[in-house]
Amino acid sequence: MSDQDIILRLEGISKEFPGVKALDNVNLEVKKGEVHVLLGENGAGKSTLMKILSGVYKKDSGKIFLEGNEVLVNSVKDAEKLGIGIIHQELNLLPYRDIAQNIFLGNEPIKRKILNVQIINQDKMYSECDKLLQTIGINIDSHTMVKNLGIAQKQMIEIAKALSLRNLKILIMDEPTATLTKGEIDKLFSLIRAYKAKGISVIYISHRMEEIQMIGDRVTVLRDGKYIGTVPVKETPTSELIKMMVGREITNLYNKKYNVPGEEALKVENLTLRGKFTDISFKVHQGEIVSFYGLVGAGRTEVAKTIFGEYKCDKGNIYTFGQKLKDSSPTTSVEKGLGLLPEDRREEGLITKMSVKQNIVQASLKKVFPTWIVNDKIETEIAKKTITQLNIVPPNENAIVGSLSGGNQQKVVLGKWLLTESEILIFDEPTRGIDIGAKAEIYELMNNLAAEGRAIMMISSDLPEIIGMSDRIYVMYQGKIVAEFNHENANQEKIVNFAIGRGEVL
Repeated sequence: MSDQDIILRLEGISKEFPGVKALDNVNLEVKKGEVHVLLGENGAGKSTLMKILSGVYKKDSGKIFLEGNEVLVNSVKDAEKLGIGIIHQELNLLPYRDIAQNIFLGNEPIKRKILNVQIINQDKMYSECDKLLQTIGINIDSHTMVKNLGIAQKQMIEIAKALSLRNLKILIMDEPTATLTKGEIDKLFSLIRAYKAKGISVIYISHRMEEIQMIGDRVTVLRDGKYIGTVPVKETPTSELIKMMVGREITNLYNKKYNVPGEEALKVENLTLRGKFTDISFKVHQGEIVSFYGLVGAGRTEVAKTIFGEYKCDKGNIYTFGQKLKDSSPTTSVEKGLGLLPEDRREEGLITKMSVKQNIVQASLKKVFPTWIVNDKIETEIAKKTITQLNIVPPNENAIVGSLSGGNQQKVVLGKWLLTESEILIFDEPTRGIDIGAKAEIYELMNNLAAEGRAIMMISSDLPEIIGMSDRIYVMYQGKIVAEFNHENANQEKIVNFAIGRGEVL
């Protein structure tokens, strides 16, 4: 490979946070017009490396070369001027501004200056925004407030924001498909191929091995903050990539055990929330993992939040172990043995400015400290036990949750709800943005919880996960349950047909 092929070269990049060596002498070379996949477990340093390249973090040591010239990237503005855009794994939007204002924040088209005050060309900004949204296949008014969007729509806005850079040379995508449907992923991949044809390089972070084979040219693997190697995608079996990534073989990802269903734990009758879903009825027994699949907007998350008491239903009943839930709220739901791991872990599942131990005991304060006097020693002991049980990295109960990788943040949310000893657990996208090693750990945990007699309701957009982990599967389409499968008769084609409205409604 000649130097002329290389658009980006990182040499000896190191970065240390208090108590954690996040990157240790990492190298990376990216060709012009290639999709270069960055692979590694959560905490391997992928996102940290990309945040250094995009100006979010400053490197401790090492060099960055762009088109053969050494460059300094000390801020996001520096990166953007160099033509480096990033789509972050965790959403980075302003909820009380509209779509156009978010996309062009800091890069607004200027009409004129009056006394050194820049006047934004509003017409041009909204016009360009509409064209950009159309390019990526989103049919939303650019004046829409971001707070009114769903998480998948927000992800697409993040993508549009990165693509708005006028001199784009390198586009970093950190788990861009984690919340997207198959149709949206297909659109995104078409867009990536179009940019690749223009000579734009894409650095692509994903834990979905099937995506890597579909879209990647080469793969660089990191493990524990160190460079492991770079290999061509087409010539490297998935099993070899996994071994490079985790340092061991994973032979059975799901390892699902089918239990004899026990007592009826959760029963939902004719649940309705106007504008979101209608007449939802289903049951979950002890020992079962019952999953919900559907496209974005099908109403799955809204059903979960209504059961948990975050939304008030217009009609219907919810029963836990035969007892009707009245005037439900998140507080009373926890008291009745319900736990919800939300889809958006950062916004709804954690207090990111607090420590790991404070987050873990958050939902169990009354149970652990009945006098409401927090004992730091007990809190620390509980957190250490949870950190060991879930293999949270770094193993530091005082670490600020917001500094952890996405997968380790998810483990903290899991630990919080395990501490409540909830008998009914609702997992909304439990492995979104999590590496294959951590997925295997979470699947094992879910299987163990079911074996103990817990009732699990799982919402997922990952079809192999749905089929591999479920006793029964409900498919939703436009706010209604349209099909039910058991693990013996479920397959991807049937499920997708019902999810897109091509199956016969129940």
